[in-house]
Amino acid sequence: MLLIAGLGNPGATYAKTRHNIGFMAVDEIARRWGFGPFRSKFASFVCEGAIATPTGAVRALILKPQTFYNESGRAVSEALKFFKIEPENLVVFYDEIDLAPGRFRMKAGGGAAGNNGVRSITASVGPYFRRARLGTGHPGQKELVHGHVLSEFHKADQQWVGPLIEAVAEAAPLLAAGEDEKYQTEVMRLAPADKADPRKAARDGA
Repeated sequence: MLLIAGLGNPGATYAKTRHNIGFMAVDEIARRWGFGPFRSKFASFVCEGAIATPTGAVRALILKPQTFYNESGRAVSEALKFFKIEPENLVVFYDEIDLAPGRFRMKAGGGAAGNNGVRSITASVGPYFRRARLGTGHPGQKELVHGHVLSEFHKADQQWVGPLIEAVAEAAPLLAAGEDEKYQTEVMRLAPADKADPRKAARDGA
């Protein structure tokens, strides 16, 4: 069984913010693959279903922690323990400010790179889980990061947000099959995005 967790903050206030793109991604996966309705469990909203792959359907649980972003590890660890899922079968979708808007990268293991949600999960289950990083861009200055991630996407951002969310769901059979490199490639094929982040370039003096 695969556990797919999206990171975000609960409540309508945060629903459209950059920090909640992880919620948006797993919501679309659930919709695209006909998962059951969300219910409350593990201090989260969860739903179950299956993702079709060439070798058969893979059962999956989608998890949206309601603990607030920085405490995501508590909810994730509860679900892993209940279903006896190894961290290697955990995929976490979250916003990545060090990737240009619309870029997508898969990574297994490693550090938190300043992401408090990932840090919380690492503290609870260890670092050996799969990370699906959704680029939201850097505001240009370190002191602006907090406000940036908690701000809503601009209207112009919808040019890449929608296609990226649809792509991660459409390509999900590769994710379910454990083909992370192919999954990353297919998402970027379906939703191409520039590698350069103009705000980061301005910050670096480029």
